[in-house]
Amino acid sequence: MAGVRFQHRRRSDLANSFRRGALVRVRRRGRACGGTAVKRHLPGYLAALGAALLLGVFIAYPLGGVLVESVQVNKPMPGAEMRDMTLDALGKMQTGPREKAVTRWLASLKPRQKMEATAAALMLIGEPVNWDRKTSYDKQIAAARESVQALDARARAAFEDQYPIAVIMLHKRIALAFKVKNQLSIEEFDRLRSGELRSLGFEQYLSVFRDPRLRKAGKNSLMLAFTASFLTTFLAFAIAYGINRGAIAWPGIIRYATLVPLVSPPVILATAAILLFGRNGAITNGLLDQTLGWIDADVHNLYGLSGVIVAQVLGFLPPAFIIMDNVLSKHDGRVEEAAASQGASPWQVFTHVTLPLAQPGLVRAFMLVFILSMTDFGNPLVIGKDLPVLAGILYDEMIGFHNTELAAALAVWLIVPAVSIYYLLERIGRRKRFVTAGDTGGAPELPVPAVARVTLTATAWSVIFLIVLLYGSIVVGSFVRIWGVDYSFTLNWYTAADAVAGFDSEWKGVDAVWYSLKVVAIAAPLGGLLAAVVAYLVERVRPPGRSVLSFVSMAPAVLPGVIFGVGYIVAFNLPLGVKGLALTGTMAILVLNILFANIFVGVLAGRAILQRLDVSVDEAAEVLGASLTQRFILVVLPMMRHAAILGTFYVFVHGMTTLSAVVFLVSPGNELVSVAIFDSALNGYYGAASAMSVTILVIVSAVMAGMWYFERYGPAWARIGAQAAGRA
Repeated sequence: MAGVRFQHRRRSDLANSFRRGALVRVRRRGRACGGTAVKRHLPGYLAALGAALLLGVFIAYPLGGVLVESVQVNKPMPGAEMRDMTLDALGKMQTGPREKAVTRWLASLKPRQKMEATAAALMLIGEPVNWDRKTSYDKQIAAARESVQALDARARAAFEDQYPIAVIMLHKRIALAFKVKNQLSIEEFDRLRSGELRSLGFEQYLSVFRDPRLRKAGKNSLMLAFTASFLTTFLAFAIAYGINRGAIAWPGIIRYATLVPLVSPPVILATAAILLFGRNGAITNGLLDQTLGWIDADVHNLYGLSGVIVAQVLGFLPPAFIIMDNVLSKHDGRVEEAAASQGASPWQVFTHVTLPLAQPGLVRAFMLVFILSMTDFGNPLVIGKDLPVLAGILYDEMIGFHNTELAAALAVWLIVPAVSIYYLLERIGRRKRFVTAGDTGGAPELPVPAVARVTLTATAWSVIFLIVLLYGSIVVGSFVRIWGVDYSFTLNWYTAADAVAGFDSEWKGVDAVWYSLKVVAIAAPLGGLLAAVVAYLVERVRPPGRSVLSFVSMAPAVLPGVIFGVGYIVAFNLPLGVKGLALTGTMAILVLNILFANIFVGVLAGRAILQRLDVSVDEAAEVLGASLTQRFILVVLPMMRHAAILGTFYVFVHGMTTLSAVVFLVSPGNELVSVAIFDSALNGYYGAASAMSVTILVIVSAVMAGMWYFERYGPAWARIGAQAAGRA
């Protein structure tokens, strides 16, 4: 029995030892697998961290800077604190130069300045200012002398000590600040120079309600935005409905002609409207006034609200049309056919089925145009005459006064109405749902009534005729000497030569076009590549926080460019208080702004393609030993190259035509063509604006034609890839 118990105990010990050994091996294997997993994912996480830093610095940081700047309030510094700051700055000067400077400053004072310094010195020593500060200066000067003479000996001595300090505080503080600038920090220098303290508050936001000028501009902006949004959405829906229901002849021509303003500078339609319907317009002045005598062109013209509405409706029609065309093309026509089979009339089918199904597109198109109209300052400034709008005041505050605090608050105010209305409509829309099957049955085979067919055709072709007429005037205007005065042919607007003696634009020829090409030639390929990288990281690497990475990359898509422009001024004028890091006044800030403001299109296209590609291809490359970089460059990027090309092309086109963001970032020697066109149109140099606009249209059209030809008739890999991406 003892032997049996010993053998049993020995077997138990062996079993326990085996279990402990197996557990140790499992734990070691687990640690090895864990280490391998960490090593496997580390390159992807590091790449995601790098991408997050780029997006954070060049997207999130500027947008956050706008919000912070909008609540900054500058308040006058208290007298005692200003005195201490002035004394501290004087103490940094050497004795000899300080005494000479103070003597010179005191001797240069005018009587009014002496009176103001006397009042400040009296307040510093605690004596009252007994005269009326609102009366005439002559009376105040005399009263100031009497107040000083009335002081007792002790107060007079204190006054004599504080008077030079008061003089410097009020009238020579800026000169003092520059004399000791190298001995002060940036914050100390700004505080001494301005005499103000920065604090937090909502005064900039409240000024929209308190300032009569801003109130009037706000009302005009809202009225203009509602009008332009309604008309644009109506036209976009009518054209898209006619095309998708087969009610309009030559739908391909209509579709492409409607999209032409998408690739042209933003103020070109306002310029063309002036050429045709302004005081010297070819139609208003040349035809209706001079030839027919029907109107007085100086009185009856398109300047003002009507001109801005025309320019905005035609300019914002392409994005609204894209939304409505996409929504209507995906409708399940069987729903409308079912309604008709139940006895519904064409009008009932349209109002009870088609319109409800199109409601999401209608809301989004309306909101998009609303935001574009609210943030548009180019068209109101060019053709708006005396029509103040908030975006125009924002432009004036930034360019004319460098008032970044008020400009930042106005930039935020510009999107508040649109976001509020969108939220309200979404809340209302939740109460009813109109859903069709996932797979569309195609357009309905119901005939469109003849009256509707004629109306839709007339509407679409009227819009196209007006677009062609306006762009035609731009082409003609680029080849005549002075529109409305001298229609003789010239090519000088395209050259660096003077177009007309005594009528020379600041912008000679189309040189600004070539500089813009240089900028977008850097920004576009980098933007396309970075967009592909971000899409790959989000969809394939899937690091922690990938939703934040995706959200930040998409932020510029939902925010107007004016906010991005103001944000770059606030963020990179003096980043972190280090002058050496400043980007303002350089080409780099233009490249970065154009790149990151338009990266979202490439990210969307890249993610859409990656979601359709089988992930096993990427995994197979990894099993075969390919690194993250090799997998992306050799395997994934070739399959998503069309998304990268699309992202590159979008950055290219938008970089050539954008205005709202870059207008605040240009500087002498770093001027973009869109800003040059805006300045030329604003100052009446329509020939220069037309020549640069035509050059842009030719370049963009050539690039688009080249892409189309390459994908249709290029190498086999390009044609196959285009078909796979659904683009051929």
